[in-house]
Amino acid sequence: MAAFSLDNVAIKGISCCVPKNKEYNIDLNISTKEDIQKFIEVTGVEERRIASKDICTSDLCCEAAEKLIKDLNWQKDEIEILVFVSQTADYILPISAAILQDRLGLSTNCLAFDVPLGCSGYVYGISIIAGMMKASGISKGLLLAGDTISKIVSNTDKSTLPLFGDAGSATALELDKNAGKLFFDLGTDGAGYKAIIVPDGGSRKRINADSLVKNEIEEGISRTSCDLVLDGMDVFSFGISQAPKTVNKLIEKFEIDKEKVDYFIFHQANMMMNKMIAKKLKLSVDKVPYSLKHFGNTSSATIPLTIVSELKDKIINQPSNLLMCGFGVGLSWGTVLIEECKIESLALIEL
Repeated sequence: MAAFSLDNVAIKGISCCVPKNKEYNIDLNISTKEDIQKFIEVTGVEERRIASKDICTSDLCCEAAEKLIKDLNWQKDEIEILVFVSQTADYILPISAAILQDRLGLSTNCLAFDVPLGCSGYVYGISIIAGMMKASGISKGLLLAGDTISKIVSNTDKSTLPLFGDAGSATALELDKNAGKLFFDLGTDGAGYKAIIVPDGGSRKRINADSLVKNEIEEGISRTSCDLVLDGMDVFSFGISQAPKTVNKLIEKFEIDKEKVDYFIFHQANMMMNKMIAKKLKLSVDKVPYSLKHFGNTSSATIPLTIVSELKDKIINQPSNLLMCGFGVGLSWGTVLIEECKIESLALIEL
């Protein structure tokens, strides 16, 4: 595993944008009411935000970024790095980060690129952008992370449809000699890549006529080869095993006092999994916030979305020690502890 630390980089603000459209799981007609209710109890997901056909992840992230830049009173020509973390980019090519650089009116001196990661993507994104800022002397940067997973989920798949929602986020990072340290632990187990996958549409298997044929996998689960496939048992086993390991590795490696961590923000996979992770780590319930109830699993946006929706009044402008842990598609994981994190802006908007 890659374990390292960085200093002199601060998170100044986080803004999230979700679609206005709400979808309530209890109203879905993909299973019996009893089965749906059981799904809600296990996953904790009661409602999700679903993007319309004309709204992409980049649109949500762009709105979040505009709000954040305004709230922080940043000058756009000062932003010299933009990283877009998403599995649902606008196009196969060009990169969405380039489109976002232009839409946001950032300088052409701003370097911009995409990172196609999901569940662990927010932590990976922080490590990438903070590392590049530290190495290059870039003073201000934007991390845009999110997904519109609803666009690649079958509407006749009871295992995925009620779980995933859409969201975008923007995180502002700035060089700051007074910032607390960032401690990272990152890792990958590509042997499990088939556990979360969209089989067709990439270079390995291009879309063909058969790709669009909906096949019944089992009762209540029908999908095409262009839809998301989630092996629930494999992902569950991975999550409850690897998430505690990476958190403990970080704590032991850098001799962190777990009691001094104010909040543990985990990727919002599902409630049963996350509660088991928290129990394994012997964490106090009041230190582990959840946003699953109202937003579901929003991929790389779950951590920032949980922060702005559940912790705003508790941490805004208050120095806090925040531990963030993402895990899933890849399979991959990433954990970061941000010491004395003083966030000036935390916003949640709708589009």
